[in-house]
Amino acid sequence: MSENVDASAPPVTDDHEAAATSRAPTVADVLALPVLAAGRPQVVTGVTRLDRPVRWVHITELTDPASFLKGGELVLTTGMPLPEDPAGVRRYVDELADVGAAALVIELVRRYHRPPDTLVQACHARGLPLVTLSKDVNFLEVTQVVHALILGNQADAMRRTQRIHEAFTTLTLRGAGPEDVVRAAAETSGRTVVLENLVHQALICEPSGTTVEEALTDWERRSRATPTGDHTEVRGPESWLVAPVEYQGERWGRVVMLPSVAFGHEDVTVLERTAMSLTIARLIHPTPWERTAHRSALRDLAERRHRSPEDARARFAALGLPTEGGIFLAVLVETRTEDGDSETEARLSQELHTGGVPALVGRLAPGRLGILLALRPAQPWRPVVERLSRTALDLSPEVVVSVGSEVADLSDAARSFRQAARVIEAVLPGQPLPEGRSFHELTDIGLRHLLYALREDTRIQEYAERQLGPLIDHDTRHGTDLLTTLRHYLDAAGNKTIAARRGNLSRETVYQRLRTIERLLDRDLEAGEQRTELHVALTSLDVLRAG
Repeated sequence: MSENVDASAPPVTDDHEAAATSRAPTVADVLALPVLAAGRPQVVTGVTRLDRPVRWVHITELTDPASFLKGGELVLTTGMPLPEDPAGVRRYVDELADVGAAALVIELVRRYHRPPDTLVQACHARGLPLVTLSKDVNFLEVTQVVHALILGNQADAMRRTQRIHEAFTTLTLRGAGPEDVVRAAAETSGRTVVLENLVHQALICEPSGTTVEEALTDWERRSRATPTGDHTEVRGPESWLVAPVEYQGERWGRVVMLPSVAFGHEDVTVLERTAMSLTIARLIHPTPWERTAHRSALRDLAERRHRSPEDARARFAALGLPTEGGIFLAVLVETRTEDGDSETEARLSQELHTGGVPALVGRLAPGRLGILLALRPAQPWRPVVERLSRTALDLSPEVVVSVGSEVADLSDAARSFRQAARVIEAVLPGQPLPEGRSFHELTDIGLRHLLYALREDTRIQEYAERQLGPLIDHDTRHGTDLLTTLRHYLDAAGNKTIAARRGNLSRETVYQRLRTIERLLDRDLEAGEQRTELHVALTSLDVLRAG
């Protein structure tokens, strides 16, 4: 049974030679070299196995060449020593196949002009590539060229391995964190690399040539189907390259390299060094990596840094958070100090875990913690937030807790975080909590709170100064207090009698002061719109001074 394939075309190009020197040469690479292509090689059997690596080239005219082989050799022969009897031919081929020869190349010039049927059948039965040469080839030159290629590859591989060791040693010496290490592994290998803990939560994913969604979709199930050995090796139904990561002598998790093409020796070296660097980084960086992963995921979500909504869902699902069929709510905890961040973060995480509420907790910025709650559609969120805020207030009375609105899709959680941030920004210093609540929400934001949140906007400052500046300047120069009279008048909704009583003044005095205010500001205090403008300006002045 013949599979005749012309292995001499197309001719070798520089690109092909460059590809061959970047890895161990295969049977196909060797057949494409000019020194062999000149013999017009034809692949008779084993055309699907030409990707076998060639470790060495062996010229033989012996009837039992296998006794001198170790596996991976390209065997060259003129066919002169082939046995005459079919049993002898089968034994000859069996011995080559058993020892692991890469291929058998026979020259059809001296003894044969076509390969014997028994040889073709035996090679086909054992899956051994059989290649014929129809023209005379200098076997010695073949060995010189191929061996130079192999030795050059080995030298290149040693240099690349050395560079890998140096790169990860540099990372370790400068105290790189786990994100830096995993990113370096992905960039060096050109493959997606994932760090996970013992419960198969993907803490860090650095994609290469793929997306986070493609890498992490259904992660836990796929990961549990892939066992971990004691060494770096290819495991599981998806042929992942996995390496255990230890901490203080015990297994902490593992680092995974996802396949795109077959793994090579360099990939193993990269993953081994990655695992070693992660072990050292775990000793250097005391913060639990689960907490670091939660922080990073929440920041990316709040700031919309995910490549797509699907990537975000895959990433959070791989961290153990339900991402479908629920309600999401953002909660912010302003600690007003960095000192209590870690303790508050740990306590709130414990509170949610104990209460069985799916959530991620992480520091978004110094003095600010973010919480993403994943609730069932009918589950009320107020009791959960109330419990969290009470826990935070027990740790520090200065804590301010705010919530955004509920959203039905994880990709909209950034809006909930943004709303919660606006609430935090609008809370005035010393502002009491709403009655019956220990947290703030959107409905708490009134005019004063809105202006306080916008206090750094120069347009607010310019407005207040333009509306009230002349009055403040007059009070300063003359020692009067017309601004207070205006405040009482506006707070009384234009009722002069109430304004007089609040200022402990006579009505005539109030009338006189109001006329002076109208003249200084060039305003009509009987006009409702102008009173509103002055009231907004006075409120702006108050929050600017408070800020």
